[in-house]
Amino acid sequence: MRPPAQYDGQVANEAEAEAEQPDPRMVAMMISTRMAGRAVIRVVGRCEEAQENQELDLSNCQLMQVPDAVYHLMRHTELKTCDLSENVITKIPPKFAIKFNLLTDLNLARNRMANLPDECAEMKNLERLDIAQNSFTSLPPCTLRMPKLRSLKASDNNIIDVEIEYLSEAPALESIDLERNPLAPRIHDQLSRITKVNVTLSPRQTEDWEDLTI
Repeated sequence: MRPPAQYDGQVANEAEAEAEQPDPRMVAMMISTRMAGRAVIRVVGRCEEAQENQELDLSNCQLMQVPDAVYHLMRHTELKTCDLSENVITKIPPKFAIKFNLLTDLNLARNRMANLPDECAEMKNLERLDIAQNSFTSLPPCTLRMPKLRSLKASDNNIIDVEIEYLSEAPALESIDLERNPLAPRIHDQLSRITKVNVTLSPRQTEDWEDLTI
């Protein structure tokens, strides 16, 4: 039995409406591409600004790494400061320390890094380094060998261990912020007794076995 003509028209209209609806995956891809395009434009624009003032600000640019284009655009610029905070960077390559070895101020806060390359120790002009709010489980050894580093911010990581001896022998270090790290009790106690460097710590959490009221 043939359905009514009105029903045929309704089915056709519904099919046409479904055909006109965009594929959600395609929409997501278009949005992602558009956002990536804006991020690239932002990076290029900030590199051009840095060519004028020697201060590179690539904060909040959705970066997973430092793009190779940045090294190319900055090849004739003697950068003094670099801000890479608020991205999703997981690592800094050795060539970063080599290409930008004149930096005096480097901000790597609020990323996803767990280590720094040994080559960073060769950043002979670096005075201030911020690695707060990352995923470090120990203090990167290179930070304690930087010849001019005076201020190191490493709060809000997962740092358990610190090489106390190396910290005490850091060439120019004046202050280090280790607040809100799960430091081992022994390390926390040793850090609290250091006088050569101003060490900022959160109050040590009492271990269960130390609570004599239990």
